[in-house]
Amino acid sequence: MLRIRLQRRGRKKRPIHHIVVADNRKPRDGRIIEDLGRFDNVTPKNQLDLDRERALHWLKQGAQPTDTVRSIFKNQGIMYEMHLIRWGKSEEEIEEALAEWRERREEKEEDVPTRKERQQALLEAEEKEFQKQLKKKAEEAAKEKAKQEALASDDEEEEKDAQEATDEADEEAEAQEEPADEEVEEAADDETEEVEAQEQEPEEEAEAQEEEKDTEEEVKTSDEEKEEDTEDTADEDEEESKAEGQVSTDMLAKEAIEHIENTPLDELEGFVPEDEDRVTVQRALEDKKENS
Repeated sequence: MLRIRLQRRGRKKRPIHHIVVADNRKPRDGRIIEDLGRFDNVTPKNQLDLDRERALHWLKQGAQPTDTVRSIFKNQGIMYEMHLIRWGKSEEEIEEALAEWRERREEKEEDVPTRKERQQALLEAEEKEFQKQLKKKAEEAAKEKAKQEALASDDEEEEKDAQEATDEADEEAEAQEEPADEEVEEAADDETEEVEAQEQEPEEEAEAQEEEKDTEEEVKTSDEEKEEDTEDTADEDEEESKAEGQVSTDMLAKEAIEHIENTPLDELEGFVPEDEDRVTVQRALEDKKENS
């Protein structure tokens, strides 16, 4: 049985398909009966070079096109013309019907955007949605900050009122408590005895206290140095984690695409998370993987 099918030619990652007539029992790249044209689906407009008369000839001979070739023939009006021929229409009627079909097709093509236009429209829509999300997050953060500031202000006012009340109570208590002369004299005697006792302390005890003070200062200095080293290490770890944890959802789509194009593939692991819903960013990563 004769088949009209595509035969792959060209080079790696840049194929060009030949539209050929071949025996169904032959392999895909095997011997052919006739070459009808070329089909290049890599270009944006899907360029086609086809011998229409020979294609109709082989269809009349009973050759069956594959699904892909049938779609190409249908898009070119060949299947419609073959249908009119089978109905027994005259050449004038066929030409008139094909002219009307071509006019309707041209009107439809004018309304359909190109692939590049669809890609640009998708990118603009994603950018608009991303900006909207950023604005929403900023507004929520500002509201939360204002709420925290209001709560902090209320706490400060309450603490201030409590402190004022405490001070007033202390002043009233001090005014009511006036020590008697005897109590003052006894307190003076006690203070005199304590001073004398302190003067009689041996010099060794004073030296021991100075040594303990020096030891405490050394320990305090060592602890402060350790805390500074720990803070410096924590700051460095935080900066490294921020640099390593950067993901595409924190960037604009254009910035994320440029980062994917300018970064080696082995360093892009985890850059595009699962919640990344922008198609352009996902396509950029897929293209990067295919070209690597």
